[in-house]
Amino acid sequence: MTSRRPTLVAGTLLALLLLAGSVAATRSPAPKTSPAGPESPLQLVSFDSCADALTELRAATAAEVHPWGIANGAPQQRSALELLDASGAAESRPAGEHSLTNGYEPGVDEPDLVKTDGQRIVTISQGVLRVVDPTTNRFTGRLDLNDGPDQHHWAQHDLLLYGDHAVVLTDAAQMVLPAFGPSRELPPDSPQPGLDIAESSPRPATRVRLVDLSGPPRLLSTYDINGRTLDARQTGSTVRVVVQSHPQVTFPELPATADDATREEANRAAVAAAGIEAWLPAYEWTAGAEHGSGRVDCDRLSRPQIGTGSAVLTVLSFDLTASRLTDGDPVSVAAAADTVYSTGDSLYLAGQRQLAASPTPGRWPNPVGASVTDIYQFDTTAAGRPRYVAAGSVPGRLINQYALSQWQGHLRVATTTTSQLTATTGQDAATTNREATTITSQDERSSESGVHVLRRQGEVLTRTGAVTGLGPGERIYSVRYLGDTAYVVTFRRTDPLYALDLSDHAAPRVTGELKITGYSAYLHPVADGRLLGIGQEADLDGRTQGVQVSLFDVRDPTQPLRLDRWHRPDAWSAAEHDPHAFRYDPSTGLLAVPVNAGLRLLRVSGDALTDQGEVTHPAGGHITRSLLVGDTLWTVSDAGLRATDPMTGQSLAWLPNS
Repeated sequence: MTSRRPTLVAGTLLALLLLAGSVAATRSPAPKTSPAGPESPLQLVSFDSCADALTELRAATAAEVHPWGIANGAPQQRSALELLDASGAAESRPAGEHSLTNGYEPGVDEPDLVKTDGQRIVTISQGVLRVVDPTTNRFTGRLDLNDGPDQHHWAQHDLLLYGDHAVVLTDAAQMVLPAFGPSRELPPDSPQPGLDIAESSPRPATRVRLVDLSGPPRLLSTYDINGRTLDARQTGSTVRVVVQSHPQVTFPELPATADDATREEANRAAVAAAGIEAWLPAYEWTAGAEHGSGRVDCDRLSRPQIGTGSAVLTVLSFDLTASRLTDGDPVSVAAAADTVYSTGDSLYLAGQRQLAASPTPGRWPNPVGASVTDIYQFDTTAAGRPRYVAAGSVPGRLINQYALSQWQGHLRVATTTTSQLTATTGQDAATTNREATTITSQDERSSESGVHVLRRQGEVLTRTGAVTGLGPGERIYSVRYLGDTAYVVTFRRTDPLYALDLSDHAAPRVTGELKITGYSAYLHPVADGRLLGIGQEADLDGRTQGVQVSLFDVRDPTQPLRLDRWHRPDAWSAAEHDPHAFRYDPSTGLLAVPVNAGLRLLRVSGDALTDQGEVTHPAGGHITRSLLVGDTLWTVSDAGLRATDPMTGQSLAWLPNS
């Protein structure tokens, strides 16, 4: 969501089916407008029984077994861009008020390292929650949520805030939960030869902590569940947390002399002998003296009609007005997803699925490595568990949640398609791009991108229109939708910024493009038809040359222009892959972005970007976030918080973490 969440996102809710530089623009080959045409409709179905679920889960897992475990058994680290999410509309912050987390859609909050309601600032750093009074510039509370002295070295923590309650989400990717089923019989230091993780690694767990902030911070309730956190979203007082878990099968330890065939046969036998508890996540909760535990029931588990997956995605729903977390009302689906997009009234879960190569001609010929993105829509207008309403598929893969946008009853989806997915010699768009990025692999040469428009018809998300052929040989690095307009950046050696007209849902079209060196990994709207982009400058061969902030004029959709830019050679910014690190204040034009370890202050005024200096923290303080409370800029690092006058850059206070 960090390279985290960037989150922070999560195909879990599927199971809910059970509830019913200015450069003259040059032209690339003309993009193609493609008619829609649904293939086999994607749906969710429930299992007939626990025995039926076990049979299918065993079969799906056995298909992924290899001599050293399960091919997809290791929790995969989310790319920074996948977790990224953030910013569907420019934040509006009248002077004297406070800034919010830079999120994608208004009214939908996303977990982050710091939150403020204007009266207090709440941070989570290395497992310690701290509360700051921005009026007196002092700490007023501290709560250590670590279970041990070394936990903060590996766990990822994030916050959500509602009234006097805070929720702390911990993606404890190496934590062992006690007494969670048969697979927990092994001690934490026992080898796990069947999993694609370090042989002595404990299994992952998600932790949720409810904290009361009405006085000194105190822990009200806890919740632990097997699996790693994919992402979370908050609408009003309702928080939904998506968790991904992999089969907890204990594979046999064989002598080093055993050959691969013997190992694979033994591993398949272990899968065939595993009970349903190896797949259904176990959880436990506490609230004061109360305690409960359980496991997701078979009647809470569903699967896509196209087939059962080996992993299980679970969505948990919590009410932040309550004084305890209880069981999270879990529902699960035996499928994979990696992107969460929420508008408040709808929640979409999307995941990439590989297609088997097919020589048969058709609307979607399936070359080697071709993939589709499966999308599931849920109604979230009511609090509590979402209600499944529809599903659909589009060709290609998403870069992150910014590739999705709901508008006027339609869902727009930007994807990159490739004819094969071979190893790439350059860095992926989801990385921090700190090193040279020369893309030379065959899959990039055979790629192109497009925007597909879907509309719900019954329980099917049907494609109504598409424009394809964007960036031949390139892939998408960023997307931004603004009403009936979209901006798409593709990159391999140069950066075409495409402007798209999506006003006709049946016939979206490209209206203009701008080719410049480098790329923008994140796009953010500003007033008067301008667009900010942050990414990397690059030479003509695509080798990155340092962080770059661009100011674009997109008032004329046929001729987008770059008005100004700021460039720092050999530098990088966390905002390239994590929009939560990006801060823009429309009331003053202040732009604050982390650059290396400091925070660079720029000013957007008219058609120009002005450098106004840098905020730094003491040695070891790597600034990750900034926020505005009144007229004061606060910056956050693991070392502490600094209050700064954003107009002069003068430090007003330094609060060291201790």
